[in-house]
Amino acid sequence: MSPSQIPLKVRRVPIDTHSENVAFLRRDCPLYQAEGLRALTKIEVSGRRRHLLATLNLIEEPAAEASCPALIGANELGLSTEAFDRLGLEEGCDVTIEPAPPPRSLSAVRQKINGAVLTAQDYQSIVEDISNHRYSRMELAAFLVAAAAFMTTEEVLALTKAMVAVGTRLDWQREVVVDKHCIGGIPGNRTTMVVVPIIAAHGLAMPKTSSRAITSPAGTADTMEVLCNVNLDMAAMRRLIHSESGFLVWGGHMKMAPADDIMISVERPLGIDTQEQMVASILSKKVAAGSTHLLIDIPMGPQAKVKSQVEAVRLRKMFEYVGTALGLTLDIVITDGHQPIGRGIGPVLEARDVMQVLRQEPDRPLDLEEKSIMLAGRILDFDPAVPGGQGQALAREILRDGRALAKMEAIIAAQGAAPEPCQLGSLTRDIYAPADGTVVVIDCAQMNHIARLAGCPMDKGAGIDLFTRVGQVVRKGDLLYRIHACRSADFGFASQAADENIGIGLG
Repeated sequence: MSPSQIPLKVRRVPIDTHSENVAFLRRDCPLYQAEGLRALTKIEVSGRRRHLLATLNLIEEPAAEASCPALIGANELGLSTEAFDRLGLEEGCDVTIEPAPPPRSLSAVRQKINGAVLTAQDYQSIVEDISNHRYSRMELAAFLVAAAAFMTTEEVLALTKAMVAVGTRLDWQREVVVDKHCIGGIPGNRTTMVVVPIIAAHGLAMPKTSSRAITSPAGTADTMEVLCNVNLDMAAMRRLIHSESGFLVWGGHMKMAPADDIMISVERPLGIDTQEQMVASILSKKVAAGSTHLLIDIPMGPQAKVKSQVEAVRLRKMFEYVGTALGLTLDIVITDGHQPIGRGIGPVLEARDVMQVLRQEPDRPLDLEEKSIMLAGRILDFDPAVPGGQGQALAREILRDGRALAKMEAIIAAQGAAPEPCQLGSLTRDIYAPADGTVVVIDCAQMNHIARLAGCPMDKGAGIDLFTRVGQVVRKGDLLYRIHACRSADFGFASQAADENIGIGLG
């Protein structure tokens, strides 16, 4: 039996490695010396006709006097939680390992590092290798940094097509399937949860697969989860499209454009967020989700991702070029990104704002309502049966007469209402105006920062409740916002950040 055929017992190691496949091997394992394996080597794990590529981490042999048990045994192979789930074997099964050959597409990455324009086949090979976890984090970072430095529009299209091709692609058997996407950066802005029930109440198919928060205090899936179950399988989603014409679920488990999720896990820590990679990420997910008609919301403002009209127009044109080539019908709107939308920042607070708008409560956030009506109206204009330019009036009517609320309640019931309502964090800190003046800026980035320090999005009851808007005249001591936290450590971090910079400028 060759060294690589020596079986090891696979073991689940309860370590979250953030989408990367990581394997753990003891230094005193007989295979370590036999194969000359090193830390960070890529290995292929095989067992029962299943295969997995993983990055190897070596564990020191426990000292004889150590009182705690070893993480894994000398004849065991540990796999991080995600890697273990992907391999799909039970603990204790026999597996073999061997060094994995380097990805063939790395030659194209080296060309990109040297400034070359890559072909569509190059991007197809790169995306296939990324999706199959053949790249280490270092190799993936090298590709992303090189691509961030320079990509032609044709390369963006090639990357997007490759990301769609490698993964699940949904088909809803409808001529018109609508969707919307905001490029993000603005706190609150939970328009999707108002728009979907308006559109579904009209009868257009809007199967909304949303993400969880990565760098923001809440994603649409995080906020919807306050109200109901968002982890639905494909059969349940098809039933909902048939019965309700829409839903709001988490799409992370459906393997749509899986390379995108892997790339994002490296882009975020590196702070890479170019327009080219943004377009490829958004449009690949939308095409894979089965959308035919898409509304893109580009907030523009000094604290937003897009800070100028020039940037906004360039981004709009790139979306139009790539989206049209992929067969999408697009409507792109540039919106006001100078301040948060709604009053709540954080899952429970944003869900409260949404339901206040749908219920038409007297103290509802009107800015969230008006933006939602505008966006829903533009989506309704995709419907050939709606007279031109009448979409916004129709959206307002559907919201005002209660049809949108009834549809949202039906969607919540069909997805499975939350067993118990989430509560706001009981630890609170009020932030007051330090002087008389007019609110001239609400720093969106600082609001997001404080809310995340308070515990968002993991603690759904954490966040910020805003009591002021840009242009409002305040007196010294007026309440500007309230911080909510569920844990004392998070409460301390958020309070300290607010003490250093309250995030609101007075003029």
